Amino acid sequence: MPKKILVVEDEESIRRIIRAFLEEAGYSVEMAGDGVEGVAKFRSFRPDLVLLDVMLPKTDGFAVCEIIRSESDAPIIMLTALDDDASQMKGFDALADDYVTKPFSMPLVIKRIEAVLRRAESSKTGDGAGEGILRWRGVVLDPKGFSVSVDGSPLELTAKEFEILKALLENPGRVFTRRNLLERAWGEGWFGDERIVNTHVKNIRRKLGVDCIETVRGVGYRVAKENL
Repeated sequence: MPKKILVVEDEESIRRIIRAFLEEAGYSVEMAGDGVEGVAKFRSFRPDLVLLDVMLPKTDGFAVCEIIRSESDAPIIMLTALDDDASQMKGFDALADDYVTKPFSMPLVIKRIEAVLRRAESSKTGDGAGEGILRWRGVVLDPKGFSVSVDGSPLELTAKEFEILKALLENPGRVFTRRNLLERAWGEGWFGDERIVNTHVKNIRRKLGVDCIETVRGVGYRVAKENL
């Protein structure tokens, strides 16, 4: 069964081009021309991935991304003419999985879609490694059950947050660079700004509510060795 992709883009000419390339690549495609329609189509179509423009009528892409992310872990790739750092970081703050600036090469977009879908599938199935329960003081992470709790209270983490926390807890004392954590959570083929890791770590810390992840200035992050 072909993977389903929702394209939310207000320019009809761009929608036609994207649809042609995606269907040629074997994907099932649904289109939306504004943010409100995009959210509605997401809920009815239940896509495997969303290509989401930023500058949309009615509701902009950042807001649409936040709505989708509050309901689903479906991968989101944002498409935009805004190539400044602030705009890209805003997209990552909304928990987009990747960010492509216009004008873009459709063959490159197809490659990014393939990479993001592979990472999403890998996150769902796991690779069989590190399946024992991981503990750090009151934090308990169950890789098999895809669950995290603090002092017995369950938490909800996104797939990316879970993979980052799992990598740190599996290797207490080891300092992970942002690139290390990107490769753990997104896969080695990921394209984009490494600073997206900062946002995910910030969210993990907020949800855990405990001083679990240390920042090693100029290097990356770690969990202290005294994890028992």
